[in-house]
Amino acid sequence: MKIGIAVLGAGRWGVNLIRNFLEHPNSEVLAIVDQNPDSLAAVKTLFNLNENVILAGDWAQVQELPGLEAVAIATPASTHYTLTAAALNSGYHVLVEKPLALNSDEALELCQLAEKQQRQLFVDHTYLFHPGVDRGQAIIQQHQLGNLRYGYAQRTHLEPVRHDVDALWDLAVHDIAIFNTWLAQTPVQVRAMGSVFQKATPPSPPPRGEFRRQTPPSQGGKCPPDLPQNSLEGLADLVWVTLTYPDGFQAFIHLCWLNPDKQRRLTVVGSLGTLIFDEMSPETPLILYRGNSDVGGEENSLGRVRAAEPTIIKNREILSLEPVEPLRQVCDRFLHCVQTNTPCPTSSGSQSVQLIRILSALSQSLELDGQPLTISL
Repeated sequence: MKIGIAVLGAGRWGVNLIRNFLEHPNSEVLAIVDQNPDSLAAVKTLFNLNENVILAGDWAQVQELPGLEAVAIATPASTHYTLTAAALNSGYHVLVEKPLALNSDEALELCQLAEKQQRQLFVDHTYLFHPGVDRGQAIIQQHQLGNLRYGYAQRTHLEPVRHDVDALWDLAVHDIAIFNTWLAQTPVQVRAMGSVFQKATPPSPPPRGEFRRQTPPSQGGKCPPDLPQNSLEGLADLVWVTLTYPDGFQAFIHLCWLNPDKQRRLTVVGSLGTLIFDEMSPETPLILYRGNSDVGGEENSLGRVRAAEPTIIKNREILSLEPVEPLRQVCDRFLHCVQTNTPCPTSSGSQSVQLIRILSALSQSLELDGQPLTISL
């Protein structure tokens, strides 16, 4: 039997979710919700939707829809907590775009609510379902790179620019999740430095309440405590992140909304080779450079150190990957979790809480002008 799904949000990512659920043999899209009538009209035309699919401007219109079992949320990050909580309280399984929430307390609360309701809470960390990330994890864990030295990543573009979160919360979670997966570790110390170049222009209030951020009374209308407080003045559009792992490995991440050259590139350097995952190179997304990078000198008979030979890269290997769409894998795994009512170890709510705690510590470091912070997860 097909699983009835409502998709909340018909924007750039919502359209991709709609497409995948429409094409999947085990799902039936019952409703699409978006505040913008033009977006609803566009998806109706794009997918030639039949009249049975309800197009609604308000989540409340479909909240008690017969046959509905699951909700996919692709709305602004500031709405995730409210909508996810409402869906879980209504007894639905939930797939929600990252981040699960904008602070760790709310994320943990959602996990506890899902457990109480005996429903699956699945966070869309799409990159963890990319065949390049799977293959890279195997290479590193098979010690093909030797002793790991350091890593670096670039995630930049010119637009879109978010109005509810800064570049850190918008972009960093992808690379942090990949580094954590490849290293099978989580950072013990983090550091973030950033700049605000673009003058903040507050977005217009949403026309409907269901997509509005609901600030708990205890916060007195202020930003959630884990968000950078400069979000009231302007959001950091350039951020430099340093992650330090228990074994001393360090990863450096460049995040920016101002770069005309879109980058989605992550590299891990080891003593026996270097692995590069580059999403923007569709023909060669995963490359392994083999070669010894240990360049220590040797003492001669006079006790003088002879300079080492330059590092030699023996070969460049383009690694073959299975031609699958990561988001299709996400949707398929989510449906399986719903059918079996079992959590996904890769993208469960509890895994997302861990990532949000890292982002929260990075936000605090950003507010402290780059002060390194120790975290325990």
